[in-house]
Amino acid sequence: MDLHAELARLNAAPELTEWVAGTVQKFIDQAEEEAAEVRRQIARRDTELHCAQTKIQALTLELAHLRRMRFGARSEAFSPEERDLFQDTLASDMAAAEAELARKQAEAAATTESQSPRAPRPRAGRQPLPEHLPRIEHRHEPESCTCGQCGKNLVKIGEDISEQLDVEPARFFVHRHIRPQYACRACETVSAAPIPPAVIDGGMAATGLLSWVAISKFLDHLPLYRLEQIAARDGVTLSRTTMAEWVGRIGVALQPLVDRLAMLLLERSVLHADETPVKQLDPGRGKTKRAYLWAYRSNVLETGPPIVVFDYQPSRAGQHARNFLSEWRGHLMVDDFGGYKALFADGVTELGCFAHARRKYFELNADQPNPIAQEALCRIAALYAIEAEGRELTVEARTVVRQEQAQPLLHSLHDWLRQTRMTVAHGGGTAKAIDYSLKRWAALSRYATDGRLPIDNNPVENAIRPIAIGKKNWLFVGSERAGKRAAAIQSLLATATLNGLDPTAWLRDTLEKLPTCLNSQIDSLLPLRANDDTPGPTPPPSDRLTLTLAAAA
Repeated sequence: MDLHAELARLNAAPELTEWVAGTVQKFIDQAEEEAAEVRRQIARRDTELHCAQTKIQALTLELAHLRRMRFGARSEAFSPEERDLFQDTLASDMAAAEAELARKQAEAAATTESQSPRAPRPRAGRQPLPEHLPRIEHRHEPESCTCGQCGKNLVKIGEDISEQLDVEPARFFVHRHIRPQYACRACETVSAAPIPPAVIDGGMAATGLLSWVAISKFLDHLPLYRLEQIAARDGVTLSRTTMAEWVGRIGVALQPLVDRLAMLLLERSVLHADETPVKQLDPGRGKTKRAYLWAYRSNVLETGPPIVVFDYQPSRAGQHARNFLSEWRGHLMVDDFGGYKALFADGVTELGCFAHARRKYFELNADQPNPIAQEALCRIAALYAIEAEGRELTVEARTVVRQEQAQPLLHSLHDWLRQTRMTVAHGGGTAKAIDYSLKRWAALSRYATDGRLPIDNNPVENAIRPIAIGKKNWLFVGSERAGKRAAAIQSLLATATLNGLDPTAWLRDTLEKLPTCLNSQIDSLLPLRANDDTPGPTPPPSDRLTLTLAAAA
């Protein structure tokens, strides 16, 4: 409708026409302003809604992660040692139920009048007992060598052999050293056999007892007061203060071996590194403070005996890693912790951990099915399948396999991540997972260029993961010196296990030889297997060590 034409048709005064037109225009302008304000409010609420949805998604993922850690039974929730605790309980309950059932069946059979032939008891398949264990034979002959029915002599036609595994608890005994003294009447001198040097001169503890204390404390997670109780049951008085002094002296004696082990580790061209928090007692405040255990491990894909070295430090500052690695330059496999960034700016080549990248998508898909996360997990699984096939190959052959098979998959995964990222809203869990991969893509994909480089940081994580079990016993480290001593001793025990050695036998033999060992012969005491041309195997979960940073009393 034309307002001016209508007013002209009514022969209205010009003043009225202008007033009416102005008033109507004012209403129109006001309506437009209100509509614009409504649109701004809608846009603002859309933004707030998006922020709220993003926050809800983040909180949902965090809640799902905490629930898995608290109640879940997946591999991402519990370490193998923790899952073994539940398996032990299940096995005990099943064995008890079978025993009760067998007892009730036996009682029922005893009260039955008919004597039916007894059915053979089913035996579960079990592994043969180790051949290296000593055998104590017990021969069980029949009461008579004549037949109970006809009275004729019995003839041996075979043997029924069964074996049972037994154990003898810690047995304390005393070495008595007798050194006769001889005198020369002519020279008026006295001669006797010299006292051999020992790790603790004049101490009452033999090497067997010292190794038992060290292994129990650092490998079996037993605090010294429990060892004190074990000895007391046999009527032996072992003060925890005395044992703590032994541990301190053992640590000092073994330190040259740890220093040499670290030197050999830094000769490798590819290393793994990771860190984990531990609690350290803070006597001044009557509380505990956070310290860190840094772990450095040799590459499992390179030749030579495996080595792992732990470095205890009071903080997580990247300077500690720079101090340990010093002038070392090579490929370093780490997570996305910023403390390593200065190393990469100073000549060290960064390797990204695909296990960390995969974990982002796993957590994203754990709460509810996520198609993008599932697609990423499938693509990463294909890369790990190639690694499984090439694990036993030589470095050269593995390089060829990676270039022919892994690199095309990596290029496809990278393109898919970039295209998918453009369709995902900012700030959400999916965007963060993709951004993590894209941000570190150069480091993540670098492994495929060389058969020596690892795909993830799992080997060093496996070396420090058992801490979650161990610190339930030792709770905290008593001092920084105690933490460094524990890290040093555990470096030797962990390396011994990685090399297939018995840590107890190695430590006892080393403590016997160490006092007379020359500096030039120190390599002969290191817990390393003979060097060969094959990479060292990664130990199974049941053989992984738990790092015990118990405080010295």
